[in-house]
Amino acid sequence: MTAQQLKNSILQMAIQGKLVPQDPSDEPANILIERIRKEKDRLVKEKKIKREKYPSLIYRGKNGVFYEKMGNEVKDISDDIPFEIPNSWEWVRLSSLGEIVGGGTPKTSDSACWDNGIIPWITPADMKFVTTKYVTSGKRNISEYGLKTSSARMMPAGTLIYSSRAPIGYIAIAANELCTNQGFKSLVPAINDINYFMYYCLIAFTPAIQARASGTTFKEISGTEFAKTLVPIPPLAEQQRIVQKIENVLPHLDEYSEKESSLRQLNKKFSDSLKKSILQWAVQGKLTEQDPSDEPSIELLKRIKAEKAKLIKDGKIKKTKQEALIYRKNDSYYEKVENTVRCIDDELPFDIPNSWEWVRLGNIIKLTSGQDLSPDKYNAIGRGIPYITGASNIDDGDIIINRWTENARAVAHKGNLLLTCKGTVGTMAFLQEPQAHIARQIMSIESPYKINLLYLHVFLDSYVATLKASAKSMIPGISREDVLNIYFPIPPAEEQHRIFQLIKRLAPMIKSMKGSVPPHTLKTGLPHS
Repeated sequence: MTAQQLKNSILQMAIQGKLVPQDPSDEPANILIERIRKEKDRLVKEKKIKREKYPSLIYRGKNGVFYEKMGNEVKDISDDIPFEIPNSWEWVRLSSLGEIVGGGTPKTSDSACWDNGIIPWITPADMKFVTTKYVTSGKRNISEYGLKTSSARMMPAGTLIYSSRAPIGYIAIAANELCTNQGFKSLVPAINDINYFMYYCLIAFTPAIQARASGTTFKEISGTEFAKTLVPIPPLAEQQRIVQKIENVLPHLDEYSEKESSLRQLNKKFSDSLKKSILQWAVQGKLTEQDPSDEPSIELLKRIKAEKAKLIKDGKIKKTKQEALIYRKNDSYYEKVENTVRCIDDELPFDIPNSWEWVRLGNIIKLTSGQDLSPDKYNAIGRGIPYITGASNIDDGDIIINRWTENARAVAHKGNLLLTCKGTVGTMAFLQEPQAHIARQIMSIESPYKINLLYLHVFLDSYVATLKASAKSMIPGISREDVLNIYFPIPPAEEQHRIFQLIKRLAPMIKSMKGSVPPHTLKTGLPHS
């Protein structure tokens, strides 16, 4: 159970009368509610608050059913009651506890509304920085003139202010006189003694309040709807015991939350490190055993060379101007480009098994760079083939398609490995559609020479930090050459398959170690193989 879940459970127990025992000597809640009602009547007579048109009176019938009387109408509200409460408790509408007050902003931009203002004026944005249950001020003060030119009202200390939009549910107790903007609905309690319990009660009821919000541009709970909120009222003495119990527990919950956060970070760090280690072992030939019966990679490279020569002869691909040949001699590696030969031992990142070979990635793949399309060349109604613009179209290996084009030029094909190369570098996914046009933020990798793209995905996942480090300019980006010139370790074809299969089996275990931390997982949309 997380710290937040534990806190939610404690608050739920508190508002259901299960956190502390009931005391038969406590004055029952109906006496407290009657005292609140009389205090409200006094304030109405003194014209300090407005009289409710149809005040709510909720009572328990002899049959144990709750009824509500509003004006001359009485109705059974059993279906509205969310849970059972002790016999000494009562249900009330929020409006029965005091006055619901909205906020406001001056209707004029006159600087006199703010200049030399001394009245604290609170906005929902200010509430992000409230670290206790009390609020004293916001970033701005409003003047007396500003208060008069707005619908805001000065509210006394003890008022419960509650953000009613953007977002719903910030709550605090006013430590002094203040007012709010229109993003709040506040409860000015007729008797301040109840505000501490109500503070925690409203926190517990916030999900239900949010569920009743309305609006399209943004959700908001209206003053009328907020006032209808049903809340349980314990005897005052029990309220005090509940608050004391909650506040005794909260420091331990905070400590628990800190340890939970540390543990999550440790889990994430451990799983990230484990993933990195597994990927490194995989591409270094240390994750799976070499099988002497596997055909060595040198034979695969010979077939690739022959296949490329045939494709060039048939005019299906162009001859590479300066193709690199990497070979081993006297336990060292050399690279030959045209007539130049040089030792590359210092450039190779790690040792590989004898049955493996090094090659420049560009020698064994076909790389397609993307091209952007102008807005008049794509649509959102499914005409043409998908148009994939960048990392925003890739979610944990799944490709999100929301644009199409009939003007495709940079085309990727089904099974190609897509690699983001600008903005966000290194996000990958396999294309499942027959074709797609790719924007310049993406490169498409295909293998005409039977290199296992699933293994290549594993390798690039291990190499992604290097790719990101090579990204240039204010908007990070890698070039074609950054990819084509990668030193790529090729295992025998059979071992490529074994490596991928083992990685696929390990991926869920590593992902689970991250808990609720959003993972960058090993499995990023790899198809089944």
